[in-house]
Amino acid sequence: MAVKVVPKEQMLDAIGTKFEPGEWIEIDQDRINTFADCTEDHQFIHVDEEAAKNTPFGGTIAHGFLTLSLLSKMGEGNGVVPENIVMGINYGFDKVRFLAPVRAGKRVRALSEITDIQQKDDNRFLTTQSITVEIEGEETPALVCEWLTMVVAG
Repeated sequence: MAVKVVPKEQMLDAIGTKFEPGEWIEIDQDRINTFADCTEDHQFIHVDEEAAKNTPFGGTIAHGFLTLSLLSKMGEGNGVVPENIVMGINYGFDKVRFLAPVRAGKRVRALSEITDIQQKDDNRFLTTQSITVEIEGEETPALVCEWLTMVVAG
């Protein structure tokens, strides 16, 4: 899906826009290990496959922040921006909740909806997307959050 470009006068009309689910992304052990190296978080539940077998998870799990950081990829193409956009800035998150662990080898994808847009001035819009990250074959999502992005038109 491509990002929808609209006249800035129509930005507020995008509230309530729901996007199709993104592509599935596999969270394999190599990805988990690489993330552990980047963050220096080598807790055994993430990187020690033998020890993690004896936990309630039955094996290693992804870091919650790994799943959260993949929103950049999972959200590609989801969004509404004003014509003549100069830039989009990650403005932060509200209400991030990690609801279920993502076991190594599982796949995740994001569902998103624009729940709010605030026009800050003639050229700046603060957009809030409500996001749910699904785990393939599981009922409980990996995480839910509200992602804020500031978009600036020229």
